[in-house]
Formats: sequence, structure tokens, C-alpha cells
Amino acid sequence: MREREFNWLRGSSRAAAILVLIAGMTHAEEAVAAAETAAAAGPSIELFTANNIWMMLAAGLVFLMHLGFASLESGLTRSKNTTNILFKNTLVPCIGVLTYAIMGFNLMYPGFEQGSMSFLGFAGFGISADAAAVTSAYNAGYTYWTDFLFQSMFAATCATIVSGAVAERIKVSTFLVFSVIFVALVYPILGSWKWGAGWLNTLGFYDFAGSTVVHSVGGWGALVGAALLGPRLGKYVGGKIKGIPGHSMPLATMGVFLLWLGWFGFNGGSVLSADPALVSLTLVTTCLAACAGGAAAMVTSWVTAKKPDFTMVLNGILAGLVGITAGADQMAMMSSILIGLIAGVLVVFSVYFFDRIKIDDPVGAISVHLVCGIWGTLAVGIFGAKAGLKQLGIQALGAAAYGVAAALSALVIFLALKAVMGLRVSAEEENEGLDLGEHGMMAYPDFQISNTSSSAGIPQKPEMSGVR
Repeated sequence: MREREFNWLRGSSRAAAILVLIAGMTHAEEAVAAAETAAAAGPSIELFTANNIWMMLAAGLVFLMHLGFASLESGLTRSKNTTNILFKNTLVPCIGVLTYAIMGFNLMYPGFEQGSMSFLGFAGFGISADAAAVTSAYNAGYTYWTDFLFQSMFAATCATIVSGAVAERIKVSTFLVFSVIFVALVYPILGSWKWGAGWLNTLGFYDFAGSTVVHSVGGWGALVGAALLGPRLGKYVGGKIKGIPGHSMPLATMGVFLLWLGWFGFNGGSVLSADPALVSLTLVTTCLAACAGGAAAMVTSWVTAKKPDFTMVLNGILAGLVGITAGADQMAMMSSILIGLIAGVLVVFSVYFFDRIKIDDPVGAISVHLVCGIWGTLAVGIFGAKAGLKQLGIQALGAAAYGVAAALSALVIFLALKAVMGLRVSAEEENEGLDLGEHGMMAYPDFQISNTSSSAGIPQKPEMSGVR
């Protein structure tokens, strides 16, 4: 379950060496035997406490990412939809944690036997624990409760990815119901294939912190949702792509930096202990890939569009983070930089591609999380400690299996909701803004009102003035 790695063994081996020295040469064998017994019994209370504190801190950092998503998405969309964006991003972690407690955790970690080829399992409703749940008998790196909390933060992230791609035109009720089903069922079942010791784990598929399990699964849901909804009014007119700029670049920038900070918990916490060597390596590779992604996106957008596009730089940073996530614990310095550089180039051309095929993604979520999630998954077979043709094939199989399952699941859910509830708000409501239409309140009520008309020629009611 993330294979439940026991990284504390490194510390235990050091403890064994110390005991040998203390015992002296004449009692070396007895000291070694005593050290091995102590290691088998688990880490010291001090080491267990340090591990658990780091894991709880990492959970808090991942939780902070929801504020990052809310800021980024609201900044890259229009002011008249800000309350709607914030509403969705506030409810998603509530939905994610509750559904994960009720059933998601036990769907994702159903107790598959190691080496099984299982696709589905369930350990029962609710979360519960015995007396050993708060000791190293449960896990040397964390308690049962810390385990649940950390994993629940990941579950909520998956639905947040979908939120950005369907922004400014989806019914809020439809999105909330989709999020409940997708997070409660789809994400944990698919996650069990790798992190729950299911069939892909048995085959050797590797995804350290979720380039595929979290990001591409959410990305496939985002792609299906955006395609079914269709573009925003005025986005594609007369065969031309019309830019719809977001209303606050400062807000978007703050969101990216919050996400970057949160990613240190996202990847660093996925070590599942406070192992100093592995955590520090993971944080360095994560940061290098983010920097490389931002730089590559800047150069690529500058060359292709003749001016450096700041939104591309922001998404380039996120692209580098998503790209390194599958193998952050496996990469050396140059490998992590190369992964980030390629992700930064990919995200720019991916945004152009989806615009050309008229898939309207207001924040670039599909390009960042789906495209770069697939790239990061494949990169494990190209760079780092696991690189090799066989591993690359296994990574490709895993990415394809997750893609088919996630896309089909999202398609079924969205089509069912379309038939029952409808997917999209009315044209009038979209023009007016979802803040008023869906929530009856504005994020910026002190702005003056002005009459405008859309580039599509559709009459609009008075809406908020200011940058759109």
C-alpha cells in the first residue's frame, strides 16, 4: 500500500552497528543478534514519533494544495465566476475526506495478498482500528490515523483537477454529484491496482506519488467533462480561437506557489517515513523539475508566440511537478531536470493542441495533469534507477489501463448525470456569471455594473466590470 516501505530499516542497521561497537569484539555475535531482534520489533519510540510527525506535516502540506487550486483556478477564470470556483474547491476536500472515510480507504487498501492479480476488493465500510493502530506494530512510519489522513488528502485532489477544466459552464449540483461518485468509487478502485497491492503492482508498475494514480486519473475525468460540456460561449468564433483571460494573475501566481509548497508534502510524504536521505532526495528532485518546467515553458511560449506567456510559465512549473511525481525517489539531478524540461515543453504544445480541437480548458488542467502525468509515468522507464525497456513497457501498460478505466468511468458518470440533471448552465446564466446564477452572490460586489455583449453576439444582462 504504496508497498508500505519500511525505510526505517536503514536506521535500524546503523543501530546494529552501534551496539556491536559497545558490546566489544568478544560479544559481537550477541550484540548483532540483539540488534536484529530490536529491528524486528520495530523502531524506537523516538524514530517512530519523528516518522509520524513528518507524515502528519506532509498531510497538512497536501491539504494546503486545495487553497492553491482554488487560487489558481479563480485567478485564471473571469471575475463573475469566482465565487463558483471557490465554492467547488471548498466542497471538494469535504467530499473527498468524508467519502474516503466511509468507503474509499477500504476500497483502495482492501487487503490484497502481495503478488495477487486482483482488480477489486473491499475491506468494509468506515474506518476503525485496534490498539496497535497507534504504534509501530501498524507501520514503522506512521499510525493508522495518520495513514488515513494523508491518503484522504490525495483522494480529494483528484476531483479538484476536474474542477478547473469544466469551469465557468458546469452546473454546480452536477459537479458535486460527479465528485462524490468519482472520489468515492473510481479513484480508490483504480488506486488499489497499484498502491493497494493489486494487479499492476504485481506486474511491477511504479508510481511513487501519483503521476498516474492521482493526476492522470483526474486528468482523464477533466478531458471527458470538458469535451461533453463543450466550450465556453465566445471561445471559438468563426473558426478562430478567442482568448478569454483570467481576472487575476496575482491570485493565479499565489496559487501556483502554494501548490509548489504543497508538493513537498505530496512527494516528500510519499516516502512514508522521515528517512533523511530519501526525503531530502525527493524534495530536491521535485524542486528541480518544477524549476526546469517553468523555464522550459517560458522559452517554448516565447519562441512560438513571440512573447513570453506568463500563464504558460505557471503551468510549466506545475507540469514539471506532475512529471517528476511518479519517480521523484528514483531520479538523479540531471534526470529530474530533463523530466521537468520535457514536461514544460509538452504543456505548451498540449494547450495549443486542445485549443485547436476545440476542447476548452480554462486553466490548462488537462495539459498539466493528464499529458504530463502520462509523461512522468513513462519517464520512470527512461530515467533513474528503474530505467529499462521492460520497465518502460510496464509503465506504458499501466498508463493505458488507467486511461481506459478512468475515461470510461467518467464518461458513464457524466452521461448519466446529463440525462438526469443536465450538465451545463443556460446561456443566459453563463453570460451573467455563475456567481449570480448558481449562488446569488458576487465575489466582488463593489465593482460597478456595465452592459456588455459577448463576442458570440449573444445579448447579456449587466455583469461585473473590470478585467475578464
